[in-house]
Amino acid sequence: MPLPLYLLAMAVFAMGTSEFMLAGLLPDIASDLDVPVATAGTLSSAFAVGMIVGAPLVAALARTWPKRPSLFGFILTFAAAHAVGAVTTSFPILFTTRVVAALANAGFLAVALTATATLVSPEKKGRALAVLLSGTTVATIAGVPGGSVLGTLLGWRTTFWAVAALCLPAALGILKAIPAGRDEDGATGRPALRAELAQLTSQPLILVMLLGALVNAATFASLTFLAPVVTASAGLGELWISVALVLFGAGSFVGVTVAGRLSDRRPGPVLAVGGPLLLIGWPALAMLANMPVALFILVFVQGALSFALGSTLITRVLYEAAGAPTMAGSYATAALNVGAAVGPVIAAASLSTEAGTLGPLWASGLLVAVALLIAFPLLTAITAGRSTEVPR
Repeated sequence: MPLPLYLLAMAVFAMGTSEFMLAGLLPDIASDLDVPVATAGTLSSAFAVGMIVGAPLVAALARTWPKRPSLFGFILTFAAAHAVGAVTTSFPILFTTRVVAALANAGFLAVALTATATLVSPEKKGRALAVLLSGTTVATIAGVPGGSVLGTLLGWRTTFWAVAALCLPAALGILKAIPAGRDEDGATGRPALRAELAQLTSQPLILVMLLGALVNAATFASLTFLAPVVTASAGLGELWISVALVLFGAGSFVGVTVAGRLSDRRPGPVLAVGGPLLLIGWPALAMLANMPVALFILVFVQGALSFALGSTLITRVLYEAAGAPTMAGSYATAALNVGAAVGPVIAAASLSTEAGTLGPLWASGLLVAVALLIAFPLLTAITAGRSTEVPR
């Protein structure tokens, strides 16, 4: 895999850390800025909504821009938003920085996803995507727990500064490694924006976007509320929450890596085998959550299966949206973040049911079941027609 791909993954690591780190920082932010914890929690919603809206919007605005200055501008904006957030004493300003950071993240990821496809040969697109998404999985392994520890020891503002600092080497690397100038095909060689948006009427594209959103919703439904499962259901101390998060992140890294080698050539088996296993795993985790060893094993397995299926479906989005070369990445980004926004809402509602803290695990199982009911009658359509056209 080419060096620029790993530099993009480094930036995705910083952005993934930012997206997930607030879970461990909200009480301190609320206390420092004198707002209720529930109000501080809207910072996460602001980021998710910014990603959903920002991905297609920013991608449309930046579709004729050269990739290198676009990526460089997005990552500097992201870093600047965190620097402002680190020094502000105003909650409205902090809220605004989260929206700005989300828009920059959405734009970066949308451009990076399409840029990734141009850095490798067509048959390696899935593997390249796995490298890019490994930045997110490594964030769940190291970035999020590390940010939580840093925030505990030195305050939440230090974590914001750390994320901003992580962006700088990636930004310099992008300047040196991403080719300068416009793409070879130039702006005149691209379809009109209306034609790219018309791709959204394609049933196969809508289908894989829906499935990707459902699988990601299931993932974030349980990941967001994993802490009370560890402490309440398993009866473990708070230290074990970080252990569970690291295991989930390690599993996700394994899942993305393995699926990346299969999603181009054999997406069907990944979905046909991984889907039912993922469906079985969430209820199994709910029923065995009071057994710590089983809990940790299943957390790792579910992380692997969730990201294996999710990354495979996002690869299919890029294939199905090959006719929208500048917008394909934004469609994939939007699908991912619709799931990231909807999943925790569904999981939160399940907490008030008889299942209690285990509700999110059952909700995840239900979301995967819906995805499988939709997918299996149309499995051939989802996995057929590997496109030889690569978004550029």
